[in-house]
This record gives sequence, C-alpha cells and structure tokens, in this order.
Amino acid sequence: MRYFVSVDGHDYEIDLGPDGAFVNGEPVAADLAHVEGTSLRSLILDGRSHPILVRRAGSGAWDLHLRGRRYHAEAVDERTHAIRAMTGAAAGPVGPRPVRAPMPGLVVKIEVSVGDTVAPGQGVAIVEAMKMENELKADSAGVVTRIHVEEGEAVEKDQVLIEMGPEAPGEAED
Repeated sequence: MRYFVSVDGHDYEIDLGPDGAFVNGEPVAADLAHVEGTSLRSLILDGRSHPILVRRAGSGAWDLHLRGRRYHAEAVDERTHAIRAMTGAAAGPVGPRPVRAPMPGLVVKIEVSVGDTVAPGQGVAIVEAMKMENELKADSAGVVTRIHVEEGEAVEKDQVLIEMGPEAPGEAED
C-alpha cells in the first residue's frame, strides 16, 4: 500500500508491502507498535525504539510528540492523493494551533507572554512529567493570544496551555 505523508512541510512517499517498508524508494527497517491503553507508539528504526505520543488532529492528520518536539503530520492513501492532484484539492493552509499538554504534568515555566510573536519550533512552555522537563514548542509562526495556565499549575493530557493566532501582515521576519 502506498501513502503520501507530509511532516511539517516535508513530503514523503511510503510504500508498505510484503517486501518491507520503503521511504521515497529507499528500504527502511521499521516497525510501529501501539502501547495498549495509551496514545503512545513505539517506532522501531534500525533496532532502536523511539517513543512517540500520537494525537489525531483531523481526518488523516496527526500531532506527534517526539523527544520534546511537536510535529504535525498528514497521511493520505494513493487514491486520495490522486483525487487531490486531479481536482487541485489539498489540505487547507495550516495556521497556528494551540499548544497542548502532551501528558499530565506540572507547568514549570511559561516562556512567552500574550502578544509575543513566535517562530516555528520556538519554546513556549516547560512542563514536568514523570520527573522529566519537556519544552513545548510552537508548531508554526504566530502570535500568542491567550495563556490558560500559570507556572506551578498541574495540567491534564491534551489540556490547552497556550492559544496562538496568525501573525499580522508585515510581522513575519525576513
């Protein structure tokens, strides 16, 4: 089965079949296992396990958390990809999404203020979970419109911590 996957603007063609997995035509030794009862997956690449928190963000869209970084991914099958190519339909523009807690924890630090302009990948908050500090980052450029939590506050999984809005015209850095 062939899939077309976009991760933070990088496009990949993935083939899965009896001969194994191929990414852009190159063979890859990979396996993905679901940890029962959680949104955690274990991605095994070249014999090394990489834990990934996975949250559905729409039809074929996913928010992924890997090593303290947040990624947005979209995966479509070959048929959907062909229909989009023929009709010119594509996923609409992705604007800034709210920053959510990837798991229950404690807010250690808020690194931004309302009105701040942030760049993609910029740290916006630090949450301690399971005795580890995780820096949460903005997935795209935007402006902080609302902060829902304070330092020292306990948060639940998927709780919105910081809301983001689009940058005003002329604000984007060159």
